[in-house]
Amino acid sequence: MKTKVPHFLTAFLMLLAGISVSAQAPTLGTAANFVVFSTDGAVSCNTTNSLATHLTGNVGTNTSGGTSTGFGNVNGVMQDDNIVSQLASADLLIAYNQLNALIPNYFPSSLLGNGQSLNAGTYFINSGAVLDGNLIFNAQGDPNALFVIQIQGAFSTNALSEITLINGARACNVFWKVEGLVDMSTGTKMKGTIVANNAAILMAIDSTLEGRLLSTTGAVTVNGIVGQLPLGCGSAVLTGPIAPNLGSTVCYAIFSGAGDVTNVGTTMLVGDVGTNTGLTSGFNSLNVTGTIHPIPDVSTNLCAVDLLNVRTYLNALVADIELLYPAQFGNDLLLTPHTYLLNGATVLTNNLYLDGQNNSDAVFVIKIYGALSTSTYAKVILLNGAQAKNVYWIVNGAININDYSEFSGTIVGNNGAVNLSTGVEVDGRVLTTSGTFTTFAITDTVTAGCETLGIGDVQPINTKSLVYPNPFTTNLIVKVNEANVNSTFTLYDVMGKTILQKMITQTTTAIDVNVAPGMYFYSINTAAGTVETGKLISK
Repeated sequence: MKTKVPHFLTAFLMLLAGISVSAQAPTLGTAANFVVFSTDGAVSCNTTNSLATHLTGNVGTNTSGGTSTGFGNVNGVMQDDNIVSQLASADLLIAYNQLNALIPNYFPSSLLGNGQSLNAGTYFINSGAVLDGNLIFNAQGDPNALFVIQIQGAFSTNALSEITLINGARACNVFWKVEGLVDMSTGTKMKGTIVANNAAILMAIDSTLEGRLLSTTGAVTVNGIVGQLPLGCGSAVLTGPIAPNLGSTVCYAIFSGAGDVTNVGTTMLVGDVGTNTGLTSGFNSLNVTGTIHPIPDVSTNLCAVDLLNVRTYLNALVADIELLYPAQFGNDLLLTPHTYLLNGATVLTNNLYLDGQNNSDAVFVIKIYGALSTSTYAKVILLNGAQAKNVYWIVNGAININDYSEFSGTIVGNNGAVNLSTGVEVDGRVLTTSGTFTTFAITDTVTAGCETLGIGDVQPINTKSLVYPNPFTTNLIVKVNEANVNSTFTLYDVMGKTILQKMITQTTTAIDVNVAPGMYFYSINTAAGTVETGKLISK
């Protein structure tokens, strides 16, 4: 016998379903910035095994007098018992109440997973729950699809269980509201924001999290996990700071403002090499696509001046994240576009990952107040659109890049010797304001900003300026883009003496030149500073 459901009840149930599916995500407020947080409970990282924990996002507790313990370098700010944790605590309570007030329209069993697929909606389990195997959230093509799991007891996961997002589902739209202990076993792949009410959260080794671990009252303990905040859903797009204007340094692969620059072995360079005080020796011109400056000249003088400006700019940037353990730098740490501070001698060991978060213009600045050294085979690895041309290092101390390390970005040293050991590969530049510079059979290629216009003649590409012919006899043609009209063209001899100056008032200017055969240098300057420099040969 079939039972008929009254029309008014059917309509009411459909209304509830509509309310649930179209429900708004909770407002996390400042709590959204935390990857691990407790309003009133200890927050700690268990270090009893060899697996490091790597977190992207703030970590903290609002427990009176409490501190987060056991964490190494965190790609975020430690916020313990301060105004930030107080705000996060208040915002977390609001978010919990919003999740708790949602009207459910699905009532699954307490055993989740094993290939189960759920569409958008609010799910209610009137007991504890267990995740086993694979649980699939299917957005059915809707990137705003919201998934809320309300669990009225403890929540645990079996080893190697995981959450899979398909058809546009996003971790930022997944929320777990749990009224009891959350205990995730080894190898769990969790996605979404977990809000545990009056209970602890545990996450075991070799687990991953794309989301947040938040507790209203209870300890949060992680152990050898990788966790990061979810992207999207209105979260800020990280761009990092504004990159410095490299000026004439853009064309130097190796440079010291004051100190000999010496090479031993077969070193391959794309870019200029030189010093502004001392001698440059040991480099084979056949292996250098750029200019070797054996003695200081006008080009090295300009580079030294511009390098000081670059250093001053980078040094003045205010760091938004301090990495608290400089001696433990690397070790598979992942960084995102920010200005970072390491306040002490820094050792890069194994791998450092720079994640552009799919923003190819994102800038990374890493400020080191102390010496920088690396292990052998250390690597800086770029992910998700990060580009070496947008990575900048400022090192206030000696620089020692160990054998066969791979480095990305422009390194600006200050008052310290530089040593690049055998087999080192640099995608960028290594520059120091002062200090001896030694290379041992390395490879260094300058990043975007210079192009080779001829043997030993490197100049910026972003200015779209051109000086030709090269070699020349009695005439030069200077072409500049519209932005560089009303600039000054200056020609120098090898001793830095000014030979002639000419105002560039059009995009194309012909200049009569009557000089002896030999090597000369030029600069194009605007009111804003040096646009480009280069070398010319008179025959």
